[in-house]
Amino acid sequence: MKALTLTAYNEFTFGDAPDPEIAENEVLIAVKACGVCGSDIHGMDGSSGRRQPPIIMGHEASGEISSIGSSVTKWKVGDRVTFDSTVYCGKCESCKSGQINLCAERNVLGVSCDDYRRHGAFAEYVKVPEHILCAVPDNVSFEHAAFAEPVSIALHGVNRVPIKPGDSAVVIGAGLIGLLVVQALKAKGAGIVIAVDLDEKRLELAKELGADAALISGDDVPEKVREIVGNEDGADIALEVVGFGPTIKLAIDSVRKGGSIGCVGNLKAEVPFPLQAVVTRELSIYGSCASAGEYDDAVKAVSSGAIKVEPLISAVANLEDGGDWFHRLHRNDEGLMKVILKP
Repeated sequence: MKALTLTAYNEFTFGDAPDPEIAENEVLIAVKACGVCGSDIHGMDGSSGRRQPPIIMGHEASGEISSIGSSVTKWKVGDRVTFDSTVYCGKCESCKSGQINLCAERNVLGVSCDDYRRHGAFAEYVKVPEHILCAVPDNVSFEHAAFAEPVSIALHGVNRVPIKPGDSAVVIGAGLIGLLVVQALKAKGAGIVIAVDLDEKRLELAKELGADAALISGDDVPEKVREIVGNEDGADIALEVVGFGPTIKLAIDSVRKGGSIGCVGNLKAEVPFPLQAVVTRELSIYGSCASAGEYDDAVKAVSSGAIKVEPLISAVANLEDGGDWFHRLHRNDEGLMKVILKP
């Protein structure tokens, strides 16, 4: 098969790669579309340490089943599918409790680290176990189906916080996941949703996708939030989708006493933490890791139009040109959102 392989940090080769050999419980998928994730960009340059070359990256994908293992019974050749970006065991206590994202055996497609190497979907074919598959309806294009992974992350982040219909919410960070979080909040019945970012174009897009207000990030954001939601104490919920010290503080400062903050972004491994504000105002902090069974809901949301993904696509390109697109995304000077590669 043909594949885009990271052969050294910041270096790609497009060419022949071994065909995946499936086990009895696995399926082979002919990849039709695969999105470039921000984690792939950080993997390409070596900054994350989780894409050790050589590795075929890619975990936001969709396609058609081309062959099935001997024990596979729920799927057949030709089925249109997407799949979880993570492979979990399904047997441990975390998996049995529904927290498949916390599985001790969990590993991620397209990742190579000290513990494991699992090739991903920037290739003509990828193999996955049948239990992580999700059906794609005919009205959803493969390009849109490739959004199931980031949409599931947004849904999980929103599911983690105790939001009630009509609650006000602030979304700190209007990148791809932040824009999906805005839509996920609205889909779950949130009232006023405010997007916060440094980029005016992204804030304009946030409003087009459902945000009721958009604010340029700065020290005056908490005061403006209080004015917009009509509560002198702040919003009910904040979703922080950056993972940076100043934006964590901004999220905490923007919610009311007894409010909740969902931490979705993880740009930095460690950040300063305003402990006293959290303690004295009795705030609740919720971490959110990947997704935990939201794939079906993600596909349904895309299919119904509850979450719109077409406005987030910057380009659809051939896989053989993927290396160039990776470097353009890494330079980050064009305002690109999602680039989707097709074998």
